[in-house]
Amino acid sequence: MLVKRAHHVSFSVSDIDRARAFYGDLLGLPEIERPDFGFPGAWYQAGEVQVHLIQTPPGAPTGTPPDRISPVANHAAFEIEDYAAVCATLRSRDVALIETGAEVGQIFLQDPDGNVIELIQPGGRLGRRD
Repeated sequence: MLVKRAHHVSFSVSDIDRARAFYGDLLGLPEIERPDFGFPGAWYQAGEVQVHLIQTPPGAPTGTPPDRISPVANHAAFEIEDYAAVCATLRSRDVALIETGAEVGQIFLQDPDGNVIELIQPGGRLGRRD
């Protein structure tokens, strides 16, 4: 096997402060030290995987996020422990969601730049670690 495990996922963002509010404040990921690359960004720890945010300068080539929440879009998935509690928290903050229900355990949302994020509670019909 060439790949040992996932190390990080990276998202292009237009406003690093707005992205920090989403990934740090809303999702609760702890921010970790990031080297100075000469452009704004932030790194977060999500279990064994890091999330790297890169504020892209105007006109820089980036992928185009979908115009709406879509489970079939490229996305990163983060494990959660309590499906109902996470849904309630997100709804209380007026975050648009696609919910599959606790039996399946998936929640889809978008960050402020339109990147699709999945939150999943393993152990439902999907996402088992068997």
